[in-house]
Amino acid sequence: MQGEIIVYHAHGKMSHQELNKLCQRLYGQDTSSHGGQYRYHRRGLLEDIPHRKLIRGVLLVWPEDAKLVVDFLRSYGAEVFMREVQLTEEDVSMLRKKPG
Repeated sequence: MQGEIIVYHAHGKMSHQELNKLCQRLYGQDTSSHGGQYRYHRRGLLEDIPHRKLIRGVLLVWPEDAKLVVDFLRSYGAEVFMREVQLTEEDVSMLRKKPG
């Protein structure tokens, strides 16, 4: 079964603050109020897209989801490479799990 591998690199092109914002909006973030009284979760793009994070900056996704992820990363100025790959059984199993 075919999938897409997305490799992205943003370090050095953006400030630490900008990189944090990209990661929060890509993966989601748990936050709380200053006193810790209220806790909530801000959803990230990948919480609604089946994916497998192999290592930092390397993702496997279904071909139909690849453009959305690539466009998102490029909107933050990340350098992005994408290739079609043959998925392993483990990859397919993880991508078939319901995101979120």
